[in-house]
Amino acid sequence: MAAAHPNSFKARKTLKVGGKTYTYFSLKAVEKQVGDLSRLPFSLRVLLENLVRHEDGTTVKKADIAAFADWIKNGGKSVKEINFRPARVLMQDFTGVPAVVDLAAMRDAMGKLGGDAKKINPLVPVDLVIDHSVIVDNFGNSSAFGANVKLEYERNLERYQFLRWGAMAFDNFRVVPPGTGICHQVNLEYLAQVVWTKKEGKETIAYPDTLVGTDSHTTMVNGLSVLGWGVGGIEAEAAMLGQAQPMVIPDVVGFKLTGKLPEGATATDLVLTVTQMLRKKGVVSKFVEFYGEGLDEMPLANRATIANMAPEYGATCGFFPVDAITLGYLKTTNRGAAAKLTEAYAKKQGLWRNKKAADPIFTDTLSLDLGDVVPSLAGPKRPQDRVPLSEAAQQFVANMEKEFDRKDAGKRIKCEGTDYDLGHGDVVIAAITSCTNTSNPYVMLGAGLIARNAVKHGLKVKPWVKTSLAPGSQVVTEYLEASGLQ
Repeated sequence: MAAAHPNSFKARKTLKVGGKTYTYFSLKAVEKQVGDLSRLPFSLRVLLENLVRHEDGTTVKKADIAAFADWIKNGGKSVKEINFRPARVLMQDFTGVPAVVDLAAMRDAMGKLGGDAKKINPLVPVDLVIDHSVIVDNFGNSSAFGANVKLEYERNLERYQFLRWGAMAFDNFRVVPPGTGICHQVNLEYLAQVVWTKKEGKETIAYPDTLVGTDSHTTMVNGLSVLGWGVGGIEAEAAMLGQAQPMVIPDVVGFKLTGKLPEGATATDLVLTVTQMLRKKGVVSKFVEFYGEGLDEMPLANRATIANMAPEYGATCGFFPVDAITLGYLKTTNRGAAAKLTEAYAKKQGLWRNKKAADPIFTDTLSLDLGDVVPSLAGPKRPQDRVPLSEAAQQFVANMEKEFDRKDAGKRIKCEGTDYDLGHGDVVIAAITSCTNTSNPYVMLGAGLIARNAVKHGLKVKPWVKTSLAPGSQVVTEYLEASGLQ
């Protein structure tokens, strides 16, 4: 609670933005006692602010905060355990339903004990996005989406009624209905604020937007400078009930990006390259933070694509600091007020990526010239098994022998009752899907252009191929329709 805050560093300050006054906890005030923090990685500055704001002398002590200065002195290393309290929790329906069941059970118990059941609520904001229930029963026609959503409601009606009850019954709990989008894309496009605010008495506190989520690809939002990662259902429930997340101050691997993507290379090619490099480096349980002039013109959608794949490259998160591109995305997605506060707060707190400033100190580094990225595919099984498109044919034959012990790559089998045959390597499922791709307008519009031109040239889908398009959100559907590519 605010009244019990020791404020050891006299960090409580005020900031005026757009006629409003906000209270914030200044990292510059902390520097006056612990020493220079200007080269601390941006992701750790967010963690540091979290501790300064929650200092209580028990779960967060003055020594925990001072340990961040030691992290710099020790060359990016620490064994200090800290307690992190995320600003909010993101859930998808698989793990969200048990959490609501637990809250309902607590209310039931409170009622039986003669207490006020309505006092049982999440202590931090929780958003539950229903996105894991769609089955592609219908495909390859314009009525497929409506038919699939109808079936989804029929199959899951009781579950959805229960979640709707939860949304009405609990404070600090919102439910995003089915058919809206993937949870981490809805988070990116709508829920995330970059700088979060809450009322405490007469004050409005401003602080970095942070979260934990029950989907592994919660990390996507790090592309928008929001620190967050995936956790299990128990950890998410603990956070929901105001419990801290214990963690050691992490190693931070700096990934320097230079140059520009060449024509013909997409964000998907870039993320496959980055994933392969980071898997080789070894970044499990570490933060990855991106820096360098390659960020200057990198669209937010590409940053989000890279951040999304953190579980695949093994890191806790892949963080991008706040800059003009962050603000541009907030404005484009109708969060102009959030953009103004984000700019003022980030610059005041030293969370703004300054191109002229010295690079942060990292535990370790690696670098990539974006100009070296080539069109690629992942295979045969894992995203880190990147294959340049130019080598796809020879790699396929080699993988047939090496991975599947088959030397008959050219063999074809006649399908009974049809006029076609099938062979190794034939595409049988053509799905434009996955949160990695469907969040990115550049690759989605590119796919639409290829499809339109293929139809124009008389190309047809083979009769054995199951085709589907799963836009990451309704925004994607809208821009595909607006561009005539749906």
